[in-house]
Amino acid sequence: MYNKEKRLVKSASNRMICGVCAGIGEYFNLDPTLIRLLWAILTFCGIGSGLLVYIIAAVVIPEE
Repeated sequence: MYNKEKRLVKSASNRMICGVCAGIGEYFNLDPTLIRLLWAILTFCGIGSGLLVYIIAAVVIPEE
């Protein structure tokens, strides 16, 4: 059988802004909407820290 190596990449097909949340959702086999919701909560409760982390992730995580 072919065992494809699992990699964290930004989603090209299920993106809202940069595809970071969809890529994380696909990597962990979770609904991207759940990841987006958690990220929004982190942003509002963490006084913008989620936004900074999102920008860093958008730059660091490679495209699909």
